[in-house]
Amino acid sequence: MNRNLWLLAICQGLFLTNNVTFIAINGLVGLNLAPLGWMATLPVMGYVVGGALSTAVVARTQSRFGRKTSFQLGLLVAVASALLCCYAAYSRNFWLLVTATVVAGYYSANAQLYRFAAAELALPAFREKAISLVMAGGLLGAVAGPNLAAHTRELTAVPFAGAYLALAGVALLSMALLAFIQFPPPPEAHAARGGRPLSEIMRQPVFVVAAAAGALGFGVMNLLMAATPIAMQVCGLPFSSVALVLEWHVIGMFAPGFFTGHLIRRFGTLPIMAAGLLLNVLCVLIALSGVDLKQFLGALFLLGLGWNFLFTGATTLALTAYRPEEKDKAQGALNFCIFAVLAVSSLASGVLVTTQGWDLLNLGSLLPLGLTGALLAWLALGRRKGSDAAGA
Repeated sequence: MNRNLWLLAICQGLFLTNNVTFIAINGLVGLNLAPLGWMATLPVMGYVVGGALSTAVVARTQSRFGRKTSFQLGLLVAVASALLCCYAAYSRNFWLLVTATVVAGYYSANAQLYRFAAAELALPAFREKAISLVMAGGLLGAVAGPNLAAHTRELTAVPFAGAYLALAGVALLSMALLAFIQFPPPPEAHAARGGRPLSEIMRQPVFVVAAAAGALGFGVMNLLMAATPIAMQVCGLPFSSVALVLEWHVIGMFAPGFFTGHLIRRFGTLPIMAAGLLLNVLCVLIALSGVDLKQFLGALFLLGLGWNFLFTGATTLALTAYRPEEKDKAQGALNFCIFAVLAVSSLASGVLVTTQGWDLLNLGSLLPLGLTGALLAWLALGRRKGSDAAGA
């Protein structure tokens, strides 16, 4: 593990500080400004829709200018969009807030590639550990995000406007750190255009499972996490409890990063992904057992832990689906799948929790979890048949 990886892990933590703060406050600011209650999570949805719309542009900038320039461009957008969110809160302009979060999605589409960049900063034998370490950097976001939201809530006369200003400062700090990271040079132009067509890459079973498991696992996590602040407010719990729950949720998401890579190397990618799936099911069962602080805390912690196993495993699995010259288009397609599912889950989160309630929201999340389990079993069975045929 080298200095570049540690700096990238800190940048990942600052990225998650942005994400957790957005999750903690955007739904509440949206609920205060939205014309209708079910629109409350549209600012959350705007963030992921912006990410989905930016994936193709980010893939091109990564291919043409390299990792560092593209990442810095994303951070410039993060500064501008945070300031625009602040102005939207001051002017009480709901649709400007949604627009600002759509713009912020460009930053998210860039920063979602930190985990792939980590694999390029390590020797092949340590790729799983490098991905896991950079993911562990999200622990910074686990602590900083909820506390940033809580301590800047009343910083200005307008609730949470100060949090948006603080996020602009977080992005500037990340820009300064990123300047010291040395990334491998971008591929030559002819190599960047080489490789198989994207359609051929995406037809591989390993790509299908990596993309679907990563997207569905992220979608379920986002579905429940985005609804949690609203559900807890409806249940009469104070914002300090919301911040505590989100803090432990994000700890669950990223603390395992210090050992998930070791577990994947020891037990294999698919078993660790299956373990993450089972943890997510357990999260739903706890959430259905009650609406006290302890249920929210336990459910969201397990949700984060399950997400880590599932998403780190899906990222590791995806590395086997493409060649080095195919990485930009393949990673862009993977992230588009994730953002598309996140957009749907963000809208569904606000609609379901405000119209149908917390219990139905959790019951509905069992459907994508069941589909993920079926896909993991399909790939494992296919590999076993291939192994049997090879040994015959």
